[in-house]
Amino acid sequence: MPNSTLVNYQYFRYQPYMSEIDNKTVQKIAKLARIKLTDDEQSHFEQELNQVVDWFAMLGEVDTNNVEPLTSVADMSLPQREDKVTDGNKSEAILSNAPNSEFECFLVPKVIDQG
Repeated sequence: MPNSTLVNYQYFRYQPYMSEIDNKTVQKIAKLARIKLTDDEQSHFEQELNQVVDWFAMLGEVDTNNVEPLTSVADMSLPQREDKVTDGNKSEAILSNAPNSEFECFLVPKVIDQG
């Protein structure tokens, strides 16, 4: 790859990828996301996720030493406000939407499995 910050997209034509995400990892991700995948879908997502990982690896090869970090392509600054902790004085209105609340807090069901 040429040593340039400009990306030559001809270089990035599809190339076989090294498997970094296996079927077991896809199954774990699906379980954490609480989605059920068929065997065909697991195989498909294994390939897709490996392509994403390979794409990020290619991005890591780009020389960015002389590139200034930026948050926007437009040269502008965001309005600043005082960093002061406040509840907004709306806790009663906010909690009125909650199915359950106690001590001015939301009550939610347990979602983390201890097993």
